[in-house]
Amino acid sequence: MSFFDLPLEQLREYRPERNEPADFDAFWQATLGAVHQYPLNAQYERVDYGLAAFETFDVTFAGYGGQPIKGWFIRPTQTKTPLPCVVRYIGYGGGRGFPYEWLLWPGAGYATLVMDTRGQGSATRHGDTPDLPDGANPFYPGFMTQGILDPHTYYYRRVFTDAVRAVEAAQQHPDVDTTRIAVTGASQGGGICIAVSGLIPDQVAVSMPSVPFLCHFKRAIGLTDKHPYEEITRYLSVHRDRESVVYDTLAYFDGMHFAARTQAKSQYATALMDTICPPSTVFAAYNYVPALKEIRVYHFNNHEGGGEYHDLAQVRYLNALWR
Repeated sequence: MSFFDLPLEQLREYRPERNEPADFDAFWQATLGAVHQYPLNAQYERVDYGLAAFETFDVTFAGYGGQPIKGWFIRPTQTKTPLPCVVRYIGYGGGRGFPYEWLLWPGAGYATLVMDTRGQGSATRHGDTPDLPDGANPFYPGFMTQGILDPHTYYYRRVFTDAVRAVEAAQQHPDVDTTRIAVTGASQGGGICIAVSGLIPDQVAVSMPSVPFLCHFKRAIGLTDKHPYEEITRYLSVHRDRESVVYDTLAYFDGMHFAARTQAKSQYATALMDTICPPSTVFAAYNYVPALKEIRVYHFNNHEGGGEYHDLAQVRYLNALWR
């Protein structure tokens, strides 16, 4: 590995021009308005995975199109309620797996809701949420070009909508303090986190994306040949006449535009040798955040970012705000 992107001093000032569609807000208002026609119907079924210090629930709620989305809700038992809640989104290709894989935040004294990502969960942890309405089971990536010729059919329209509903599902649990909702995730999970904090800025108090994906698409696609951005490159290498249409669609899903709308206190993370989510794409979103913010920079790491060091940094960051 080596440094391949802009120098850090330039990254801290990097604010590329945003190609935001004129109807960006109207598009997302219509999308969320449509999903709110369906009852959230959040269901929490207590399950036993042998975790004596935690209460664990199998969660189902209605996401995009009213379609069922799975998740886990985990809370420490020996704490007073209502609890602040960390809503966690998962990296590309991964699913919700088992509850004992998500004990960092409950171990720190917070409730957590982990959202399964529709159609995913066949590359790393297993997933349990199909990409309806056609009944597609969780399958192996990729997802980056599904429906990419129209923002209304693009895959991440469904995912971002599900992610907003995950926050609403967390807020419905009686043990959750609805005024203290944080969102977090790494890679794809970080990109989803940024989108949610911009889509419902009045409901998210803290946003903590780590090495986020889905930011500054045009630079990412031209700068890295790594999966999953490489899926778009391969698509365009065949569909040579669709470049402008593809970029027009991706503009509705770019983390830079959502970051500019967040009101949440924000802690970002990037790694200067990250060849999957290059640091300039992370700073492109971070530098547009108008709220109180900080960014952790890991100089000699690739897409693993800060790893367990950043786990500790996130816990300390949230504790400083809410303890």
